[in-house]
Amino acid sequence: MKSSSSATVKAFVMSGLVFALAACGGGGDGDAAPAPDPATSAEGLWIGSTSSSRTLTAFVLDDGSYWLLYSLPHASSFIAGFVQGSGSALNGSFSSSDGVDFNIEGQGVNNATVSVSYRVRQSFNGSVSYPSLNQSYTFTSSYNPDYEQTPSVSAISGTYTGVASVAGKDELSSIVISAPGVVAGTALGSGCKFLGTARPRSKGNLYDVSVKFGGGACASGTSTVAGIGYFDSGAKRLYLAALNDTRSNGLIFVGIKP
Repeated sequence: MKSSSSATVKAFVMSGLVFALAACGGGGDGDAAPAPDPATSAEGLWIGSTSSSRTLTAFVLDDGSYWLLYSLPHASSFIAGFVQGSGSALNGSFSSSDGVDFNIEGQGVNNATVSVSYRVRQSFNGSVSYPSLNQSYTFTSSYNPDYEQTPSVSAISGTYTGVASVAGKDELSSIVISAPGVVAGTALGSGCKFLGTARPRSKGNLYDVSVKFGGGACASGTSTVAGIGYFDSGAKRLYLAALNDTRSNGLIFVGIKP
């Protein structure tokens, strides 16, 4: 990953990392695969740092997906991108071979593999590798109990100002989330508009987010992206990370409300 980023992105705060865990194996014929047992899985919010001097925040979801957001090197407050994929977990080990890294430092979208060892609600340590780039880094992180808080649309409703990033473009933007969970965004430079929803997940202090761009001035045309949202209530800061269906483009937004 490159160490440069746009001046616009550097104006706003974000630390990042997100990882997720696949469900355990299924039962007998006709039985649905059981959900991971929270007492034995890596599900949760994990905060840490990498060997490449980046700050990481990992969310391990209960549905088998993961999102990993990372900062610029030596600049924990500045967003640089995220890794997303699905994986499998067994006896304290997690692995994923289908990760993609959506990078806004100029590296674009690259395949990634993830290997992690974890201790339930204690530690989540591992590595991320990029086969096509011949690059990798390691990381360590610890559990953050904020994951156990209950999400609600009323908690995140309001107006946020921050930076919205898609492939090749970063813009100062405003996002309004209404009480029903409607997300309406506007890029303050180009005038690009996007509209979508934010819904509390049934487990974990996270939101399912889907956004469609309005075309015209939008660098992403009329594409739709879907992903997760996280609200840091102490900092009044909203984090959004999403990808399109083909995982060839995405959206990152970090904004603060008064």
